[in-house]
Amino acid sequence: MPRSTNAELLERIAALEAENAALRDGLGDAATGASDSNAPVPAPARKHTRSWAWTLLATVLIVIGAILAPVAVVASWAKVQLTDTQSFVDTYAPLASNPSVQAYVTDQAVTIIQENVDIPEVTSQVVDGITELGTGPVATKALEALKGPLAQGIVSLIHTTVGNFVSSDAFAQVWQEALRATHTQLVATMQNDPKAAVAIGADGSVGIQLAPIIERVKQLLVDQGLTFASQIPTIDRTITIAQNSSIPTIQLFYGVAVAAGAWLQWIALAFLVLGVVVARRRSLALVWASVALALSMVVVVAGIGIGRLVFVGSVSPSLLPAGVANTLYATLTTAMQNTGVAVLVLAIVVAVVGWYAGPFAVPRKLRGFFGAGVTWIRESAERHGISTGRTGEWIYAQRVLLRALVAVIAAALVLFVRPLTTPLIVWTLVVAALVIAVLELVQRPVITVPENADEDTPVMTVS
Repeated sequence: MPRSTNAELLERIAALEAENAALRDGLGDAATGASDSNAPVPAPARKHTRSWAWTLLATVLIVIGAILAPVAVVASWAKVQLTDTQSFVDTYAPLASNPSVQAYVTDQAVTIIQENVDIPEVTSQVVDGITELGTGPVATKALEALKGPLAQGIVSLIHTTVGNFVSSDAFAQVWQEALRATHTQLVATMQNDPKAAVAIGADGSVGIQLAPIIERVKQLLVDQGLTFASQIPTIDRTITIAQNSSIPTIQLFYGVAVAAGAWLQWIALAFLVLGVVVARRRSLALVWASVALALSMVVVVAGIGIGRLVFVGSVSPSLLPAGVANTLYATLTTAMQNTGVAVLVLAIVVAVVGWYAGPFAVPRKLRGFFGAGVTWIRESAERHGISTGRTGEWIYAQRVLLRALVAVIAAALVLFVRPLTTPLIVWTLVVAALVIAVLELVQRPVITVPENADEDTPVMTVS
């Protein structure tokens, strides 16, 4: 640096120091004069802060939002099941391929056929008709001995026929088509519609209608030459799969949840957001609102798990095998449980992000560490001739807007993409974090050069 420039800088520094000293002396004289004249010294301006009432209001709003959140999850699940045909089919169609459900339906169908057709009597009539044709004593005795095994063989054949049909792709296809064609099954179940495949009685009994299955089996038996199957009457029978006096109450709650499915989730979210907005310390309120939401989702997931134990335990094994009861309950609640877990993960993510972005000591150090690392990488690249140029300068100038845009897109994905799943939340967070990191890395802070500076004059980076 030229000597003249150094001299000018030294003179400028000396002038600044002199001005600072004069200012300090003037402040001291003013304070002394005020003391000598007994003039009151103006009190320092007090920073305006909100009263504790705002904290109380924020707490109430957040608590209400957290209480409404579990109900909103149930309502949202119900709305999806009732309005999304494909989702409904995807939920209940797998029941037709479940081995425990197939075995149970087969046993019940065979039992009902035996109750309506006296197979031993039919077999006895056939044997007696043969012996009346004039068989000898030995042949007659042999035929009489075959009545029992023949009846058992016919029962076994019926069981095999029913089992083959229930486990076939044809049955699965019929089941799926029925679900798709009657996309009111869930409403019918909860409202006790007699046309439903699943019915609920006034006493809380839950059952599955077997008439369509038995009608198909009857035709298959006739096609195989067992003409006696034509005697099977049209059977309007529902097999009970559960007995629970609380189910009518669940029906009422379900109806309320369905009615609220379109708006309750937004109301719960509005309470949580308002609680954060009116809080005295919004960063801290955001963390606590997220924690409250996470705890409410823990209640949802735990409630579903406890409900599974209660449901399976309340069903008598003689009425419904435990495996079938567990499968039915899992089919009904899996989507709701997945939503609860997804919202739980979302709440934890928001709590962590809010804590990291807040004015807390540890997050400040972490952000400083991250910023220092990004700056070192950027400067190293600059020294090696790697620069983003004017594009990087534009990104730096618009950094606040770009960060806000990333946040809005991530929030929109979480709020409007359905179904809400844990992978969706995790990947949204990962992609958003990567985009923010890339923006930080490629931005090029504005470099200011002092006036009248030559090539050796140090430059200042505005960050």
